[in-house]
Amino acid sequence: MTLAVRYMSARTLETAPVEFSEPGPGEVLLAPAYVGICGTDLHIFHGDMDARVDAPAVLGHEMSGRVLRVGAGVEGWRAGDAVTVMPLRWDGTCPACLSGHQHICQRLDFIGIDSPGAMQQRWTVPASTLIRLPESLALDRAALVEPTAVAVHDVGRAAVREGEKVVVVGGGPVGILIALVARAAGAEVRVVELSAHRRTLAEELGLAAWDPAAEDVSEAVRQWTGDAGADVAFEVSGAAAGVDTAVDVLGVRGRLCLVAIHPRPREVNLHRFFWRELTLVGARLYDRSDFERAVALVADGTVPAERLISKVVPLTEAPAAFEALEGGGDVMKILVDCTDDARGVAV
Repeated sequence: MTLAVRYMSARTLETAPVEFSEPGPGEVLLAPAYVGICGTDLHIFHGDMDARVDAPAVLGHEMSGRVLRVGAGVEGWRAGDAVTVMPLRWDGTCPACLSGHQHICQRLDFIGIDSPGAMQQRWTVPASTLIRLPESLALDRAALVEPTAVAVHDVGRAAVREGEKVVVVGGGPVGILIALVARAAGAEVRVVELSAHRRTLAEELGLAAWDPAAEDVSEAVRQWTGDAGADVAFEVSGAAAGVDTAVDVLGVRGRLCLVAIHPRPREVNLHRFFWRELTLVGARLYDRSDFERAVALVADGTVPAERLISKVVPLTEAPAAFEALEGGGDVMKILVDCTDDARGVAV
């Protein structure tokens, strides 16, 4: 048995013992150390993904941990190796896979959503999903590799170049990570965020931040860019007003990268797209190269992961942590500590 956090129904989580499977051929058994709670996990918690998630479901896909055992045929991994997991399992036969876009497979198994996730003390996964971590990287910080890989993919999709002016609309964890990765690519970055707490954190990380409730962001961008407009905008807020801002700040032939999950259709100023020849690109998930780049950025401190961790809680307190995250502004990233506790776990 292993202790796990399971989604039972809307706004109901439980921490309870569950069975875990020994690794079969091509699989590894992991001991998760830390698991981050992300926005998608909150969507599940709210019951918004019940059509996709089969309850009871073990959550979690932002993780770090160590290999415990390897199954038959697994090479290159041994007990004790520090790892994170790229939580994607694709079929390899659909049109998306055949065109080289396996990460958005049309029958994708997103591990932690479509199948059991990492918020447990023992977790069996395909060896093909493992990403090696340097031993010098603390495992709590390494739990932010997955959202950093999201940011790396987003910045790549937007083709951010050195010297470009970039506006990130939404200063939550992914928004801040996008800003940091874009800055590392040589861009000048501004973050738009309502929360004073998140703006302060952005500024402490050397990122200029604007409060859209207190100033005209479009005018601020006009002054910042000499009336040219931004080269790239990232919509990370998930709000209708955020979409409007991201479109309005763009200059001629600017690129809008849509990162946030919008649960309902939004009105978009298509005349602005026509008038300024704007481009809209979607960005979803990541590939292995994004993950490997993310590991490097977290390991060398370009992404100061420790500054984004608001709190670490044990598995038994995970349900309360989900409720704390609903408040939003004063919390960035909460990690769940999955290491063995006094209740014990079979090994």
